[in-house]
Amino acid sequence: MSSTSTTDRPPTPGRRPRRRGPWIALAVLAALLAVAALVGPRVYAALADDAAAPLATAGATPATTPTAASDDATLDGPWTITPGGTAGYRVEEVLNGQDVTVTGRTDQVSGALTVAAGQLTAATVSVDLASVTTDSSQRDNQFRSSRIMDVEQHPTADLTLTEPVPLGGLDVGSTLAVDLVGTLTLKGTTRDVTIPATVQRTAEDAVTVTGSLDLTWSDHGVQAPDLGFVSVQDTGTVEFSVSAAPA
Repeated sequence: MSSTSTTDRPPTPGRRPRRRGPWIALAVLAALLAVAALVGPRVYAALADDAAAPLATAGATPATTPTAASDDATLDGPWTITPGGTAGYRVEEVLNGQDVTVTGRTDQVSGALTVAAGQLTAATVSVDLASVTTDSSQRDNQFRSSRIMDVEQHPTADLTLTEPVPLGGLDVGSTLAVDLVGTLTLKGTTRDVTIPATVQRTAEDAVTVTGSLDLTWSDHGVQAPDLGFVSVQDTGTVEFSVSAAPA
C-alpha cells in the first residue's frame, strides 16, 4: 500500500490556507513610506540648500563713509541702470524639520539715478517679480500666486530714494559705504526703509550699487506660506546689485 504525500494531502476541513502575499506587500510599502518620510526631507534639504551667495558681499570692501558731497563734476547728471544687474530674496524654509536656505534671483532690474552737486539726489529701482526664480518651479508658482506676491496685480517691487546721499571720495576704483533712505513698495504696500549699501566706482562712467535689507514679509502684506510639511519664516532678506552708466 502506498502512502499519501504531504504535498497531496487535502486541506483540513473548515480551515482556510494562509495568504501571506498581500500582507507582505503592505508591510514592504509601509517600510518604504517610513524610509521616505525620514530620508526624503534630508535628501531634499541637501539638494535644495544650494543657496546663492549674498549679493551684499559682491561689492568691494568700502574704504570710507562719505560725509560731504563729491567735487568731481563728472558724476553729476542722469544715470541709468544697465543690463546685467541682479535682485532677489533670501529666506529660510523648514521642511519636515530640515532647515533650507532659499534664494530667488532675477536679472530683470531697471531704474535710473540722478547725481547733482556731488550727491545722489534721486533713484528708482524696479524689479520684475514674475521673473524671479529659485531651484523649484513649484515654489516659484507659489511665489507668484495671489496668496503670496500676487504678481498679476503687483508685478514689480519698487525702491525710491527719498533723501540725498553724499558721494564725497567716490573716485575711480573706490567704494563707499552708504545708507539708502527711501521707500519700498511691495505687493501694493509702501513702507519707509533704510538700506545699508555700497557704491563702487568701477570706471569714470560706471558705478555699481549693492545692498540688502532684512524685512518682515507680513509688514508688506505678504503671507509667508505654511503648508504643514513645509513652512517659511516671516522674516527674510531682499538683495540687489546693479550697475549704472551715464544716460
